[in-house]
Amino acid sequence: MPKSRIELRFGGTGGQGLVLSAKLLADALALEGRHVAQSQTYEPTSRGGFCNADLVVASGEVDYPLPIAFDHLVLLDSIAVKPSWPRLKAGALVIADTRLCPDLPDGDVVPHRLPLSRTAIELGSERVTNIVALGALIELTGICKPKSIEQVVRASSPRGFLDLNLDALAAGYALAKAPVAAAAS
Repeated sequence: MPKSRIELRFGGTGGQGLVLSAKLLADALALEGRHVAQSQTYEPTSRGGFCNADLVVASGEVDYPLPIAFDHLVLLDSIAVKPSWPRLKAGALVIADTRLCPDLPDGDVVPHRLPLSRTAIELGSERVTNIVALGALIELTGICKPKSIEQVVRASSPRGFLDLNLDALAAGYALAKAPVAAAAS
């Protein structure tokens, strides 16, 4: 049974597709009957300034639409650490890109440092780093079914990006499974 309220943030810089990732996840959760409130913050700089997209997910009506303390944090750039870190719940899951967010503060979190942007570049476009991260988040948290997010990605992707986005999602699942598989062996 999913928690009754989950708060999460995609944090990074403008132009990284953070708002798109949050929208895709919100749509997938809505398909599954969850209630979602989405908000975002960004600096006036269109690229390079701090940006975040937050979701509040509930099994019933969302009583307060803004996050108070994050259960999950996805960091695609170190610029998002300072404004996001103090708002983490104890034991929060943190997914951080190893290339663009190499250093994390100490804290009572479950960190997953993954080569998100490097994986996207290897797939052919750094622009899908957000989709790789989305796949990793779904695999690590089980927040929604892979079938739901794949349906939303299929419906939302421009034809020329569909295969790349699906590959990025699959790569994110695989990245999230790899550390678990390595620890288990």
